[in-house]
Amino acid sequence: MANTTPQIQLSDDRARAMWRRCLASAFRTAFACAIVGVATLYGPKVFNRQVAFPAFSYVTVILIVTDATLGDTLRGCWLALLATVQGVCPAILGLWLIGPARLTTSTTAALVAVSAFVVALPENTHLISKRIALGQIVIVYIIAFDNGAKTEPVMHPIHVAASTALGAAACVLALLLPLPSLASFEVRENYRLYIENASQRLKLYLKAFCAEDKTSPKAFISQATSLNKSGNKLLQSIKSKQESMEWEVIPVKFIKSSFNQNPAQTLQSLETILRGMQNALENISQFPVGLLNFELKNDFITLEEQILNQVKNMSLENSILPQSDTEMDTKFHQTLQITNSAIPLISLKNLPSLFFIFCLKLLQTKPQTKQAPNHDSQKNKEWFLSKLWSNYRSTVNITINKKRLMPALKCALSLGFAVLFGLIYSKENGIWSGLPVAISLAAAREATFKVANVKAQGTVLGTVYGVIGCFVFEKYVKIRFISLLPWFIFSSFLRQSKMYGQAGGVSAVIGAVLILGRKNFGTPSDFAIARIVETFIGLSCSIMVDILLQPTRASVMAKIQVSKTLQALHESVGSINLIGSSGKLIGLEESIWKLRFELNELGKYIEEAEVEPNFWFIPFNSAGYSKLRVSLSKMVDFLHFSGQALRLLEKESKKMDKLENDLKVLRDAVCSGIKCFEEVSLVKSVAMLEREYEKRKNDIDLEMGKSGKLGVIQWSGFDNDDDEMRKNVNSFVERLDEVVGKIGVEKDEMKNEVILGMSSLVYCMDGMLKESKEIEKAIKDIVQWENPSVQVDLHAILSFESRKDGFDVQLQLSSLIILGSDNSLELTL
Repeated sequence: MANTTPQIQLSDDRARAMWRRCLASAFRTAFACAIVGVATLYGPKVFNRQVAFPAFSYVTVILIVTDATLGDTLRGCWLALLATVQGVCPAILGLWLIGPARLTTSTTAALVAVSAFVVALPENTHLISKRIALGQIVIVYIIAFDNGAKTEPVMHPIHVAASTALGAAACVLALLLPLPSLASFEVRENYRLYIENASQRLKLYLKAFCAEDKTSPKAFISQATSLNKSGNKLLQSIKSKQESMEWEVIPVKFIKSSFNQNPAQTLQSLETILRGMQNALENISQFPVGLLNFELKNDFITLEEQILNQVKNMSLENSILPQSDTEMDTKFHQTLQITNSAIPLISLKNLPSLFFIFCLKLLQTKPQTKQAPNHDSQKNKEWFLSKLWSNYRSTVNITINKKRLMPALKCALSLGFAVLFGLIYSKENGIWSGLPVAISLAAAREATFKVANVKAQGTVLGTVYGVIGCFVFEKYVKIRFISLLPWFIFSSFLRQSKMYGQAGGVSAVIGAVLILGRKNFGTPSDFAIARIVETFIGLSCSIMVDILLQPTRASVMAKIQVSKTLQALHESVGSINLIGSSGKLIGLEESIWKLRFELNELGKYIEEAEVEPNFWFIPFNSAGYSKLRVSLSKMVDFLHFSGQALRLLEKESKKMDKLENDLKVLRDAVCSGIKCFEEVSLVKSVAMLEREYEKRKNDIDLEMGKSGKLGVIQWSGFDNDDDEMRKNVNSFVERLDEVVGKIGVEKDEMKNEVILGMSSLVYCMDGMLKESKEIEKAIKDIVQWENPSVQVDLHAILSFESRKDGFDVQLQLSSLIILGSDNSLELTL
């Protein structure tokens, strides 16, 4: 019961934090919308004439203030200003040249499409800025077309800009009053919760490692695993507030704040180390751990207490673990020296235990991080102004990327057709078909049908709630805005749900606000029906354009991305060299960064494909791709630890030339398998490959002018290589024991570093070999899923080169091989 109490406490803290976050977000959103509502419904006529489009003020509020802090709001106001330059200023010129009286349905749609293309094309413009600019374009041109000659070419766009400014100002006031909502405070709270979470997991791992029975380690590991998900969520929350913290430098200058501007980087390193410790514990073959004898366990308990105190004392002001002191280094030396004489220290059985200790040592290694800037007033002001200038330059200095042409074209056509058909259906309400498309512009590929579905459902839910609110408060028009507060709270939780997410929650909020905060739009029921129909018209146009211009399904993109990820993995594994300079370590780190990027892209495609409708296509193999993603993630961790081990061995690398050949054998074994998987992952049809192979074989027979058995090639694949790989790993460990034995006794510290570094490197290479088998199984599952009518045995590239009479023959089967009953493939040439 004592073990579960901390977990229950952490769970309660997370629940309370989620409630506080949702309630705070709902209050801030309601406050901002209330400011806009009071100003537009009950403000002076002079003010209302300038803010002529309160609907867009509400939209601006939702775009900026949703789940925002003060830093996010300040950035949103800056982006709204830049959006006005992109949206309103060109519209003034367009209306002045063309004239509002000359606008027709087709010309209005064309102007909106062209303007949308110009706004969406630059790659360095923030998404919020693009959404606000597109919304302004829709309102300017559609209202100008609706009013015709009555429209003032200059003042009409300025009124749209004023409405945008009101929404942005309301956001700032809502985030400042009654107390400012600062990202730094949220980061501190999440940081505290994460440190408690990490400390609890670390404590459980250390208990499992020092356990004196066989059953309790599994229980400790299981308890720690249950905390992993919440720890990752806290870490992602901290990462999401990094930029917002930068924008809050001036507002928090009165606070003594010298916190690290990039705490997520250190916490990510801590999270990786914790995953490594869990992996080591899961691979320890027998408990109690044979490496720790009776005398050493007491010393290890003391070491455990010191490490736990270090982690618990990690503060945001100095979010790094201190360097190891002399006493702790001594205990690490004891851990490696005082061992049971019956068990060799460096052995295959002890590798997981040594890797666990290596992870503990990494906790004491001070990472190279930039010092936090001195937050005095003058430097804050200079930094903030430079931040504004850099944002301005990144927006004004437009960068055109060819990859942006297709997304910009999709945005232009979606918005153009939405406006066209919306105006054809209803000239007065045509704005509501284009506005949902404009404010829902996506930065990258998304699950088109799911997103459109949740937006439509959210719009209907919000609109219906708004109509009900108008009915209930029919006699109390002045206070009907109060009915929005419970809806804001409900929508805050709606945005956290998997069913609706951010898109559905925002649509629900906008749907309710535009009903309850409207004026001069007729009866609520008529306005609600018109909005729902126009929204469906806009979303339908967006879906059709997306299907026509983005015909490649997410499942196909995921398949292609698997090959790219495996290619990056191949490069990373190939960069592991025991003998080399620090430049090679930098190259390894860069390749790991590229691998992480490709793996993140794969994750996006998998998430999109999981919610993609099947139609007449083969269902997406979500389980197979998820297993593949897990194995690739473990590969990234092993590569990271390999780099850390090589850095520890950098000083003694010249003395380990004898080990380089053994490392090369393991590295080549991993690389060869990954290269084969890279080719195999692109296989489309097994039957087509078999026909192509038979055709190539027959062509070679004719060209060579002879037939007969050149030989039978036995292909064993990975399934039968376990014994050989075990021998290679054992050989590596034996040579390592020889190298360590040659290091002088006077260099105990260096000897222990070599032991930890090399044993961890071997453990990581062995782990990569095991994960390569898991990757093989996952790819086989994926290919078998796509070819259910054929029983296949997935292997690798089979290359056969033959030269006769100056004629090169290369037969390369870059995919899969249908093996006979004797597991052999006969090549007849």
